Amino acid sequence: MADQHDADREPQPIDEDAAWAAIVAGYGDEPSDPPGAKPFKSVEDLALLEGDMNETPGRPAPPPPPEEDKPALGSSVTFAPGVGGPRDYQVAQPSDDDFDDTDEGHFVPPEPPPLPETDVTARFAWLAVIGGPVLMLVAVILQWDMKWWLTTLCVGGFLGGFGTLVARMSHDDDEPDDPGRGAVV
Repeated sequence: MADQHDADREPQPIDEDAAWAAIVAGYGDEPSDPPGAKPFKSVEDLALLEGDMNETPGRPAPPPPPEEDKPALGSSVTFAPGVGGPRDYQVAQPSDDDFDDTDEGHFVPPEPPPLPETDVTARFAWLAVIGGPVLMLVAVILQWDMKWWLTTLCVGGFLGGFGTLVARMSHDDDEPDDPGRGAVV
């Protein structure tokens, strides 16, 4: 019987204005900023200098920054290096002496060791491993007829060269009981 009573009831319209007013009223009780805190800068104020802010309704204009002792016009002010100073200085332009190759402190890599000399068998094996697929690719691009001898040369050359290189690999059977191939406690 309770199910029938809930089904007969019409949904009540929601008063959105009252809901928003309740949400806004809940934010009115925020505490004020602590003394000495800087006000939040809006997006429009980000490009302005530190004390400057745009005028917005509801926000009082910030007080003018305190006057600093400024030197009189025509007087010269010198600053110690590294201390800072006015922003009207000129950046030194790089010269050819700045890029001298004799400077100390630049890393110069050592000469790499020469490549090991290969024998004729290894050179032909590499030629077959690389040349077989390249020859087949050229035959496909140029639309040659794939005769049995061309296919045998490409596939057989690749397999023969690969087998030769694998067979000639160095075997590490010098020390069968090598203690360096595991964890040492």
